[in-house]
Amino acid sequence: MKQEVSKKEVLIGAIVAVFLIAVIPGLNAFTPAGSSLHVSDFNINLWGQYLCLAIVAVSIDLLWGYTGLLSLGQMLFFSLGGYALGMHLMLMIGKLGQYKSDLPDFMVFLGYTKLPAHWEPFAHFGFAAFAVLWVPGVVAFIFGYLAFRSRIRGVYFSILTQALTYAACLLFFRNELTLGGNNGFTDFKTLLGFDLGTPGTQRGLYIASAVALVLVYVLCRWLTLTKFGKVQRAIRDSENRVLFSGYAAANFKLFVFVLAGMIAGLAGALYVPQVGIINPSQMEPAKSLEAIVWVAVGGRASLIGPIIGAIGVNGLKSWASQAFPAYWPIFLGAMFVVVVLFMPRGVVGLPAQIQEAWRRHKRAREAAAEAAAAATQVPKDSQS
Repeated sequence: MKQEVSKKEVLIGAIVAVFLIAVIPGLNAFTPAGSSLHVSDFNINLWGQYLCLAIVAVSIDLLWGYTGLLSLGQMLFFSLGGYALGMHLMLMIGKLGQYKSDLPDFMVFLGYTKLPAHWEPFAHFGFAAFAVLWVPGVVAFIFGYLAFRSRIRGVYFSILTQALTYAACLLFFRNELTLGGNNGFTDFKTLLGFDLGTPGTQRGLYIASAVALVLVYVLCRWLTLTKFGKVQRAIRDSENRVLFSGYAAANFKLFVFVLAGMIAGLAGALYVPQVGIINPSQMEPAKSLEAIVWVAVGGRASLIGPIIGAIGVNGLKSWASQAFPAYWPIFLGAMFVVVVLFMPRGVVGLPAQIQEAWRRHKRAREAAAEAAAAATQVPKDSQS
């Protein structure tokens, strides 16, 4: 049976898209600072970061929720996209850096006198923007090809992805890689000639993040409605049946893994100029595990659930990091345990879960009433 998007979903999606892309930036730009409707520059920057993390969550849902591939290394691809744009941003600093050199400051500090050859193409924004997609895509393709052709699946696949991001993290910590070592890239000045420190540029980056999130959602929603999406879900539910039906499950999984990696890379590229730094700590396994919690809390296999989960959990993190900084890991762990035990469908599945519980309770009450009525009827029949 062909699946279609309902008019209600299109209408709600359009309202949310307009709110994110036009209303919030408009409230930041055109309302006075003292107004209750004003969105501050700080919040527009913070929400821009949340939207980037929501894009990563959608990419994880495409893998985990729809294909059954639990990747514990998705933040690696996010970081690779961030590094690709970060290299361009570092070259745009020029003589505005601390050492007044055309080389990035960390290279001057390490004694470099010439820009390494692999840095030179990143002086062009077009190349850097393209690298944001192809670098994570190539890494995902190589890893995915080897893993899926070897029929590695389940928990073994998850462990391998975690090992991959940990290995990459250790590699990026090395100064010999000429990517800034443990300090990474920071102190960005301009992007396409626009000062990154101005509210207007940050507002533009927020809008770009919102547009990217909407486009990624539409792409993934369309993909899940096609025949490809049905094969995805079939692989998730029973890969052996898909193989026996004649489909090359490895090719489908490889395509989804590469696409999810490129989506995460795009998110990383939008995130870096807004947060102002990218370093290897972003690749640490704990970051990818945290992203898994966003998807679990929001609800897998729904696309909208991971977006809610990413924004909600990171909003809570921003609050808890100030109010109870020492207890945030405990909050996060407790949240994951509660969701796994009592909310397997996440926040978006909670209404349906409550309705099912109510129907079960109603049926139990009706059955008890019928049993009580039958019990009172038996003595009357025996007396007659």
